Amino acid sequence: MNMSLAVGEVRFSLVVPAWNEAARLPALFDSIDAARGRWILAGRDPQAIEIIVADNGSNDGTPTIAAMRGARVAEVLPRRIAAARNGGAAVARGELIGFVDADSRIHPDAFLAIDAAMSDPAVVGGATGVTMERWSAGIALTYALGLPVVWATGFDSGIVFCRRADFRALGGYDEDRAIAEDVDFMRRLSRLGRSRGQRLRRLRRARTVTSTRKWDEHGDWHYLLQMPAVGWRLLRDPRALPDFARRYWYDGR
Repeated sequence: MNMSLAVGEVRFSLVVPAWNEAARLPALFDSIDAARGRWILAGRDPQAIEIIVADNGSNDGTPTIAAMRGARVAEVLPRRIAAARNGGAAVARGELIGFVDADSRIHPDAFLAIDAAMSDPAVVGGATGVTMERWSAGIALTYALGLPVVWATGFDSGIVFCRRADFRALGGYDEDRAIAEDVDFMRRLSRLGRSRGQRLRRLRRARTVTSTRKWDEHGDWHYLLQMPAVGWRLLRDPRALPDFARRYWYDGR
């Protein structure tokens, strides 16, 4: 725990980019309440955690739900995930900052685990990692095929966190990237850490539960059948947005 913080100062800002997430936000906020409860039981100041919903042009009541659950709401345009993340970060007050998708549920120990990890000056940032909300053969194989990349690079998802000062020094997420902006950010954060003798940290005991709604919509094997072509296009042009990727990440709901 950072003992230098005065009562009422913000230790950790959690940014939730959201577009038409009214159906999913309540479950996320229930999990946030549980994690905040453990934080308080550990003797921590409840005001040290703030939640920011970066609303990216929703028309389904997402900002109203977020405000009712105690979050600060930042209205962000244009509609692009990197812009939403950066827009939420722009109003953050925490010494630490993290990002989680609106269709997730965080672990009850998430805030405590992130606080402990970032109290180590040898850690530049990291991620909690994820587990899936449901499993099948196709989802399990997709998950397993991604693990070697995670092990080799230290890049992961779930809640991605770092010091807010480092986030600003890196310029945040690349808003020219319609997708894969999170991988690019982790790469730059890792490089910054290496330049200072720091490392990324994965919090495998505080994994975030991530939605499988893309598998529900496109089929449990779709990632293996359709994503290789998208990946090839992105290798050739990181700022390209193939039609399938546009439909996959930006259309619907």
